[in-house]
This record gives sequence, C-alpha cells and structure tokens, in this order.
Amino acid sequence: MAKLRIRQVRSGLGSPRKIRGTLKALGLKHQRSVIKPDNPAVRGMIFQVKHLVEVEPVADKAEREKS
Repeated sequence: MAKLRIRQVRSGLGSPRKIRGTLKALGLKHQRSVIKPDNPAVRGMIFQVKHLVEVEPVADKAEREKS
C-alpha cells in the first residue's frame, strides 16, 4: 500500500477552526512530518490544508528503515 509523508511547513495560527481541526486530525505539528496511508480520506484532508503542507510519496522500504 502506498504511503505519503506529510510535513507542515506553514503555521495554522489565524486559520479557521476547520483548518486547525484538519491539521490536528492528520497529527501534524509545525515542521514535523507524519506518514499516512494514501487513501481518499487522507487525500481529502490534504486538499483542505494544501497551502500549509508539503506532501511526498514514501516507498515501503524507506518507511521500514525509519521505524
């Protein structure tokens, strides 16, 4: 299964509550990254906060080495 590395690069301060809630649901904090599965639900959350995050695909082997 494909995975995505999502990193928050801009602050959510001053953003509407819905945007801040989406960042929290993704488990993001400023300048930290998380790895999430590539599915429609996660893609929808990324679309809502696309101006605050960077997204890159992660290979399964690279993800195992990080753990």
